[in-house]
Amino acid sequence: MALRFLSLALRTNTRRLQQYGTAHGLYSNTAFGAQQDFLHRQLHVRVSDQEAGLQTRREANRHKNPFQDDLIEDSPISETVEQRKSERADKVRIKLTKETSRDFGEADRGTETAKARANKVRIKSTKETSETETAKAKADKVMSTKETPVDFGDPDCFGGNRTETTTPNASDMEEEEFLSRPTRHTRKLRTKEYARLIKEHLNAQRINDAIAVLEVRMLREDRVKPENYIYNLLISGCAKAGYTRKAFNLYTRMRQRGLKVTGGTYTSLFNACANAPSHLDGLSRARQLRHNMLEKGYEPNVQNYNAMIKAYGRCGDLQTAYTLADELLERQLPLSVDTFNLLLQACASDEQHGFRYALLTWHKMLRRQLNPDYYSFNAMLRCVRDCGFGQLEQMQQVLAEITAPEQAQLTAGGNSSSQLTISTNSNELELPNLLLPQAQLGSLVALAEVTRPHERFLLLGGLTGYLDLMLAHKITPDIKSFTAMLEVIAPTNAAEKQLLSFVRKIGLKADIDFFNILIKKRSMRFDYASAREVLTMIRTTGLRPDIVTYGVLALGCRTQQEARELLQQMQAADIRMNIAILGAMLRQGCAQKSFAYVNEIMQLSLEEDIRPNEAFLRHLHNFHRGCARAIDARHPSTKTPAFKKGHSKFCDKYRLYYEEQGLAGLKLEDAVNKVKERPYAQYKEATVTGIEPTKHEQVKRKQKVRKYIKKIKIAQLSDDPGDANPFKRIE
Repeated sequence: MALRFLSLALRTNTRRLQQYGTAHGLYSNTAFGAQQDFLHRQLHVRVSDQEAGLQTRREANRHKNPFQDDLIEDSPISETVEQRKSERADKVRIKLTKETSRDFGEADRGTETAKARANKVRIKSTKETSETETAKAKADKVMSTKETPVDFGDPDCFGGNRTETTTPNASDMEEEEFLSRPTRHTRKLRTKEYARLIKEHLNAQRINDAIAVLEVRMLREDRVKPENYIYNLLISGCAKAGYTRKAFNLYTRMRQRGLKVTGGTYTSLFNACANAPSHLDGLSRARQLRHNMLEKGYEPNVQNYNAMIKAYGRCGDLQTAYTLADELLERQLPLSVDTFNLLLQACASDEQHGFRYALLTWHKMLRRQLNPDYYSFNAMLRCVRDCGFGQLEQMQQVLAEITAPEQAQLTAGGNSSSQLTISTNSNELELPNLLLPQAQLGSLVALAEVTRPHERFLLLGGLTGYLDLMLAHKITPDIKSFTAMLEVIAPTNAAEKQLLSFVRKIGLKADIDFFNILIKKRSMRFDYASAREVLTMIRTTGLRPDIVTYGVLALGCRTQQEARELLQQMQAADIRMNIAILGAMLRQGCAQKSFAYVNEIMQLSLEEDIRPNEAFLRHLHNFHRGCARAIDARHPSTKTPAFKKGHSKFCDKYRLYYEEQGLAGLKLEDAVNKVKERPYAQYKEATVTGIEPTKHEQVKRKQKVRKYIKKIKIAQLSDDPGDANPFKRIE
């Protein structure tokens, strides 16, 4: 109790002392310290609060942050909030001024100090308000320029450190893309379904799309392991299209995957060799493939042997083709008509001795009691057209082997004539026929070198004997057979009219290819009037000329006027010229030695942007070289003013043409190699999307239009000029 009373008494005295000290200035420092604590408390509250402007600065400087991806879209300051903060700050300043004047009114030094402090606080508050307004203006400026963002660089790079960008490798990017790309979300197909897609593309002649099913969809997208059946389909499709390189590439990948190589695979590969663009390349690949088969100990079947005979025969290795046929017999495998047909095709590749080999092969087929079929007769016609029988002594040995012993006596030494002589008396005329089981020599008197197709065709019975032989084997010829016969019959109008009579008698429909061969045959013997007569026959039957028709008609354009008329007809028929048509016209211009004609053809090639081919360049080169040689020989025709003027223009045009084609300064062989078409370039071109094809796929595979020729009045067709004998040699 005593202590409590003591504390109350001291509290009263303490109050009095404080009042006395304040009045006399004894506790001025203490009072000022208390006031300073109050000011510090008020200032501390303002600085720590959002009213101090830190939040405003933070919002205003946000767009300068290099680690922020997007700019601030909303305004960081609201006008109502800013006004409320300004009013609150003014109230605090007024209250602070009143308390300072009340507490320090009696003390001069304390009052002056308090006023100075209040003024300092007021100045600081004004400064902060101005800074707030500046930050607001900056924020508005950022909002006004937010549509044009600024690139602040890579957020992972600190300060001014910048690393040089390097271009990644193409293979690395492809691998990364393949690994990061997910597979198709659609269900994976079965092997049978993939095979169906490939067959659809192959039937439509879309080789690249068929290959893409394997290389793109199966391996990259669906990531399906292909079977050997898929590879066999693609190899077979590439073989039929002549894409030999890709066929062997697929074969290599097939072996790398450890898939089984079947007999069908080897058959397709040999077919690819047979259809190779280059015979040398096809022959080398066929030899290597056969060597691989022998190393593996694979025993080929009949289909493999037929494919090998086809490959070696078409590539020109006739000896190996017959060796394979003998090997087929040694292994006691069945020898069919198809094998003999392939041997006849092989004979057609030998231009010097193919006809003699074809006769031997034909009779070996008959001795094995195999009846020739439609393809056998067509292959024989090809041998008649393209091949000779070599030396006369060797041909006599063949005749002695295939004919009866009593007919083998051929008086070659008694008549040294270089012609095939046949009796022309109608009562005694009997044409030979070397295709009969017992070859008949007929009215053949002497045999010497025979080089023309129609002469060799007479040895097979001529047109009548050949048709009778086909009828004996129960084979009806079609228009393709008659088209082949048209190339080997005698080059006379009478023989051609006879063939037309057989076509109409049998009741066949002719196509435009038949008439194109007829135009070419008449143009090659310089009967251009009869060639133009065929156009009337085409219109009579109801057919339409195609680009090949105008190409063979160009062979008869001997003057510029005729060439211009033909080009006008092509333009009216909406057919664009090609290098084959221009080459045929150039050939006539060079033969007529017309500088204006040749210059016009070169100008047409440049205007139509038609790339020259090998024949075109050789015609130009030979014409230019012939003119130079004539000038060096001082031929009288080269001294005329017309020749000098025309030759000068031709040389200038010739030089300009080579420069425009990018062949300036090149020799003939180098220029030919540059313009030569690459065989596999067509498969590397990307498919153009968004453009309708020129011809529908079904139309491409559709058979050509055929019409009856009953309306053609064969008896009214033009005859040969003068007395012409179809069995007489044309010298």
